[in-house]
Amino acid sequence: MSAAPSRRDYSLIGRDARLAVETGLSAAEWYHTDLSRKQMKELMQRSDYPALRDTAIWLGAILVTGAGAAFFWSTWWCVPFFFAYGVLYGSSTDSRWHECGHGTAFRTQWMNDVIYQIACFMIMRNPVTWRWSHTRHHTDTIIVGRDPEISVMRPPDLVRVVLAFLGVRDVWHAMSDMLRNAAGIISPAEKTFIPEQERPKAIRIARIWTAIYAVTIALALYMGSWLPLMLIGLPRIYGAWYHVMVGLLQHGGLADNVIDHRLNSRTVYMNRLNRFLYWNMNYHVEHHMFPMVPYHALPKLHELIKHDLPTPTSSIVAGYREMIPAFLRQLRDEDYFIKRELPPTARPYREEFHADAAAVAAE
Repeated sequence: MSAAPSRRDYSLIGRDARLAVETGLSAAEWYHTDLSRKQMKELMQRSDYPALRDTAIWLGAILVTGAGAAFFWSTWWCVPFFFAYGVLYGSSTDSRWHECGHGTAFRTQWMNDVIYQIACFMIMRNPVTWRWSHTRHHTDTIIVGRDPEISVMRPPDLVRVVLAFLGVRDVWHAMSDMLRNAAGIISPAEKTFIPEQERPKAIRIARIWTAIYAVTIALALYMGSWLPLMLIGLPRIYGAWYHVMVGLLQHGGLADNVIDHRLNSRTVYMNRLNRFLYWNMNYHVEHHMFPMVPYHALPKLHELIKHDLPTPTSSIVAGYREMIPAFLRQLRDEDYFIKRELPPTARPYREEFHADAAAVAAE
């Protein structure tokens, strides 16, 4: 079921982008839970050890599952290996590029840079484009016309949401962007957040990636086998479902055009395996409030500020039980959103911009 035409203009060069700047909604001062200087200093302490440990396990698992998939190729035994390899390659890389892009995973910056480049290639996100795109996402989180990373617009296009789990549409756009950038073309939307001096880097990376994929395709043709593509490229399709599943929970069904992350972001309790694959990004309100806190310190941050946050969603399943009805209701009323209740110990939501945004959408 596709969405009806929206009153919101999600274009980065459109009406709502201009109004967000004019009204001060863009780059506004966001609400933060109070923490002492000592607490923040402890939370922001950098360390190489947690990320080195987790990255060694992660890369080892990729090598083992990839080798198993290749060894059992053309037999049914390869299926479980490809299943695990696909999630590690096509999904867990989403949180790796993200955290290393913030420069917080490792204390040593070159380690952040190396994993960032590898993870960006695997998830098919140009490391230059997405570094600046994600900067905008944090300064203007779910601000219509400003945030380039809004995954579900209003009213939601449910066909597009379902297709995202299959990875095909996302990969089509990623490859199209790669080839366009490789041809030296930066889109008008990209120009709104990529500084001019950074654009040649985005083009250079796209050309390197295009060459890698060309060699992989040539090798597959030479071998007369899909195996090279099943190990490089296609995992971004068959392994995409996991990062879409957890990624939709970050902001899905919640408020837009507000300056309080407790209104537009969702924290979800997950088990240890999911937290490893997702690098603790399930603590998403906490991450948006304090993006320079390393992933391994987010559980501690959560304990310190949970008195000021909505009660976390108890599980992935509970998150979808809350989110899917909200998407269905937004098909009829695009202004509807889930407003999560705050505990008595919390300070009230900052909602002063929401009424203005609703008035703008009604114009």
